[in-house]
Amino acid sequence: MINKPTLLSNVITGDESIVYAYDPETKLQSSRWKSPASPRLKKARMQKSKLKTMLICFFDQEEIVHQEFVPPGMMVNAEFYCDVLRRLRENVRRKRPQKWRYQNLIIHHDNAPAHRSFKVSQFLAKNNMTVIPHPPYSPNLAPCDFFLFPKLKFRMKGRTFDTIEESQEESQRVLDTIPKRDFQGCFQAWQKHWDRCIRAKGEYFEGDGGI
Repeated sequence: MINKPTLLSNVITGDESIVYAYDPETKLQSSRWKSPASPRLKKARMQKSKLKTMLICFFDQEEIVHQEFVPPGMMVNAEFYCDVLRRLRENVRRKRPQKWRYQNLIIHHDNAPAHRSFKVSQFLAKNNMTVIPHPPYSPNLAPCDFFLFPKLKFRMKGRTFDTIEESQEESQRVLDTIPKRDFQGCFQAWQKHWDRCIRAKGEYFEGDGGI
């Protein structure tokens, strides 16, 4: 079913992830050129900051449809997630009138407890929101995991933000600069990942971890 182009055009996928006020660079990002005769550079061991925020984001083949930050101290439980889905629906109504008009909205999210709670299932059914099943422990089948969040966090690694608000503003700026072709490429890669999963009959496979 996931291979049908008409289906993919109706899918909105989303998830939550933590954004840190400081996230160390990767080894590749922090590497510096040196001549063979130069002494080995010493690097201080850096750790992620304790200052952090949680981002919830939904997108389709065109762009971000809805994003918000979880208020400090708030847990993403079933009740809160239902409120998120209400705000998502409102943004679909404003940004995707055709999807809203025909009520053919298809949601993809992972199997987090809040996502699969009875309260959320009731909300989805009441509002005619179809859900694409997601296999457990399959980040390669979750576009937020293999595309959006890695792209966002790579751009923010090695940078220090003094406040949660600053990290949120920069996260928003980075998300806004992702071009449409990248979202389209993500959905094309997602379809390839599904095809590989089907050919492997659901068994674990390596490779194509991101785009």
